[in-house]
Amino acid sequence: MTDRSCLIDGRWQPAAQGEWLEMTDPADGAVICRIARGTDDDIDAAVKAARRAQPLFARRPPVERVRLLNAIARRIQAEAERLAQIESRDTGKPITQARADAVAAARFFEFYAGVADKVLGSSIPIADDVVDFTVREPLGVTAHIVPWNYPLQIACRSIAPALATGNAIVLKPAELACLSVFEIARICEEEGLPPGVLNVVPGLGSEAGAALAAHPGVDLIVFTGSVATGSRVMQAAARNIVPVLLELGGKSPNVLLADTQLESALPLILKAAFPHAGQTCSAGTRLLVERPIFDRVSEALAARLPALTLGRGHDDPDLGPLVSAEQRGKVEGMIRSGLDDGASIITGGRFIGNASAETGHFVKPTLLTVKDASASIAREEIFGPVLTMMAFDTLEEAETIANATDYGLVAGVWGRDIARLHRLAQRIRSGQVFINCYGAGGGVEIPFGGTRKSGFGREKGVEALQSYTQVKNVCLRIDLAEGT
Repeated sequence: MTDRSCLIDGRWQPAAQGEWLEMTDPADGAVICRIARGTDDDIDAAVKAARRAQPLFARRPPVERVRLLNAIARRIQAEAERLAQIESRDTGKPITQARADAVAAARFFEFYAGVADKVLGSSIPIADDVVDFTVREPLGVTAHIVPWNYPLQIACRSIAPALATGNAIVLKPAELACLSVFEIARICEEEGLPPGVLNVVPGLGSEAGAALAAHPGVDLIVFTGSVATGSRVMQAAARNIVPVLLELGGKSPNVLLADTQLESALPLILKAAFPHAGQTCSAGTRLLVERPIFDRVSEALAARLPALTLGRGHDDPDLGPLVSAEQRGKVEGMIRSGLDDGASIITGGRFIGNASAETGHFVKPTLLTVKDASASIAREEIFGPVLTMMAFDTLEEAETIANATDYGLVAGVWGRDIARLHRLAQRIRSGQVFINCYGAGGGVEIPFGGTRKSGFGREKGVEALQSYTQVKNVCLRIDLAEGT
């Protein structure tokens, strides 16, 4: 695979300092290619290019943006298999999951193409001689810092609404996995997106990412990643009085009431727990089970987890490798910490597949029972294939445990008693609550975002347009003819 450069003002070019970063396959450590190591000089050039391009792009009739986004969607659909193969090898995720990401990537452009010419204002009645109305205008230059776990899907979910509303973009992809992002940029360029409207500067988060977050020419920062980095992004944005759209971590619960239909629920709960080997912010990594069915659920999961397969993404296992040795070490460390805090391991732990201990970043899907909701393994995001189980006796206890973390991104509640289900849905502090299903972020049409340390603002759905636009009020006084 060829090296990947910066895209600035419609030109692919090496980083200003001429340095490169190696991209490796997380299954075996083999070098895939190199990406440019962009720094503040490259970010500055990209932001300036975006500032020049944005006013002209925003003045184009909205119907042109509709046609452009639809054309991009069709190209993504046509190249979906190639994009999925790139995503699978780059991130390590099973090819089936990568194919789903490619479908979602196209759908984002398709969905926002459908609303690009329907970003409407409103009229406000004040007096006979006053016409007052609002319009929604693009913010200007939007900065996008995209994580390594879902580069294809997450890049597209913010690029599409930003373009639909007339913004120009500077995107910094993650250094651990990002190759599909360059393909999306190429497709946008080939389908007629004007130069400078989408700029891509790869590099280290501490260099290119920090420079982008702190740049005074940016009008919005869209960030998906860890709480610690999100906090630094907010601090940088505050210095320039720039709004931020943050999607951070999660420790999402699935609450099983005693009347849950386990035969249908458990397969979905397993799927929710381990997407991309658990490296998913919205993964349902906590399982809260009403005591009468606790042992039955534990036994069923203990039997199912060892049957899950692990391997390289292109072999389409149930779980692929973790993204890096550092991430593998973190996950293993948190499992050990949980055991030290009194958790009991039911199944799982360290695993090496068709790779050596030095290169293969594999961890078996792991099930732990936890007695104390305050234990770190029950509260902190692990970002690996680890599912914790706790029993509860009352609905009040379930609410307390579900809310006993700093996060509030997604939750699931399961059962047949509608009154109890609705009460839990009302009282769990979370941006999304699924009842007898689990969408792990949901579809393109569903607003997605969190509360507390899971972030704020909403992506996906029509609600996302509010984040990429600002309201302007226009008030016009009309001189009425005499005698009217």
